[in-house]
Amino acid sequence: MPSDSRSLEELRIDHKARGSGGVPIWAWIALLLLVAAGVGAWFWLRAPRAIEVKVATVEQPKALGAGGPAVLNASGYVVARRRATVSSRITGRVIEVLVEEGKPVRKDQVLARLDATTAEKGLALAQAELEATRLGVAENRVRLEQARLNLQRYRSLRADGIVNQADLDNAETEVRAIEARLALWNEQVRVAERQVAVRQNDITDTVILAPFSGVAISKDAQPGEMISPVSAGGGFTRTGICTIVDMSSLEIEVDVNESYINRVSPGQRVEATLDAYPEWRIPGKVITTVPTADRQKATVLVRIAFDQLDPRILPDMGIKVAFLGAETPAAAAVAPPVVIPKTAVRTDAGSQVVFVVTGDSRVERRALRLGPAKDDRVEVASGLTPGEKIVLEPPAALKDGDRVVVK
Repeated sequence: MPSDSRSLEELRIDHKARGSGGVPIWAWIALLLLVAAGVGAWFWLRAPRAIEVKVATVEQPKALGAGGPAVLNASGYVVARRRATVSSRITGRVIEVLVEEGKPVRKDQVLARLDATTAEKGLALAQAELEATRLGVAENRVRLEQARLNLQRYRSLRADGIVNQADLDNAETEVRAIEARLALWNEQVRVAERQVAVRQNDITDTVILAPFSGVAISKDAQPGEMISPVSAGGGFTRTGICTIVDMSSLEIEVDVNESYINRVSPGQRVEATLDAYPEWRIPGKVITTVPTADRQKATVLVRIAFDQLDPRILPDMGIKVAFLGAETPAAAAVAPPVVIPKTAVRTDAGSQVVFVVTGDSRVERRALRLGPAKDDRVEVASGLTPGEKIVLEPPAALKDGDRVVVK
C-alpha cells in the first residue's frame, strides 16, 4: 500500500514548475493586439481611398434688369469723379513721404512732411515781436497813469492860481498823446498776434494731409526734392506728392456719335464689358448726357453708373458699353442659362457628363445637354442647377459614387 502512494505522487503534475517555464500571459496579449492591428491595416489598405479633386460652383449670370436687345454700342473708359493730385500750399523741400502706390489712404491722413526749419524760425521771430509789442503797451500804460496824476495836480494848482493855463493845457495834451500812443501799441499787438498765427499756419502747411479717403495710384515726389503749388524751377520742382482716387466714385464715360445720341436717355439700362474681362457682363444705367458736343469728333459724352462696384474695376480701364432697348415680356420671362468651365465636362460613352459633389463627399455622374461655348466656359441647357459643385478636370478613374476630398 505505501508503494501505491508513492506511485500516485510521481504521477501528480507540478504546476509551479510549469508556470516558471511556460509563455507569459502578457506575451499572449501582445500577440493578440499585433494580430488585430494587422487585420485592421489590411482592411484599411483594401478600402477605397478618397480622390483629391478641384471643384467649381455652377453659376447663373445675373439678369441685367429691365433691358432688351442692344440698340447702340459704344466704347469708353472707366473714370473716377473724385481724383486729386495732392500738393502743398507752400514751396518747400520734402523730408518724408508716407504713402505708396496702391495703398489705401483715409481722410486727413499724413501723406508727406516738408522741411519746417524756415517756418519755425519765422514763428520764433513773430513771437518775439509780439512780446516786444506787449512790453511797449505796458510801458505806455505806466506813462499814461503818470500823466493823468500830473494832470490832476496841475488842475489843483490852477484852481489855487499857482500855475498858469498854459501849463494845464500842456498836461492835458500829454495825457491825450499817451492815450493815442497806447491805442497804437494795442493795435500793433493785434497785428503781431496775427503774424504769429500766419507763421503757425506756415508750419501747419509743411504737413500734407489727404483731402479724402481713397487709394494712392501714383507717388510723384521723393524725400529731398522741392515741391511747389505752382510750376517753378523747370523740371527740378515737383507740383504734387501723390494722386489719390476715390474708388467709390468710379463710373463710365463713353463718346457717342451725335447721329445716334437720340437712342440714349437718362436711366437707360446698359451692359458694360471691360476689355480686361471680356466674359464679365456688368450691369449699369445712364446717369446723364453732357449737354455739349465735340465739334471735332462729332460725339457727345455720356456718363454711366455701375449698379455695383467691384475691386476688378480700375480707373482708366477700357470698356465697351451696349445700350439696351425696352425689355419685352417674353425676354423677361427667360432666365439666363447656367455656365460651367469646359474642363469640368468629360465625354463618356458618347455623352457629355460631369461629376457633381454631393453632401456626403461622394460624386454623382450626371449627363448634360450643353449649349454654345465661348472661350473657356460653356452653357448648360439642362442637367445642372445653380449652386451645385462640380469636379474640374475629373480623373479618368473617377466613377459614380466615389468618395472625394476637395483640394
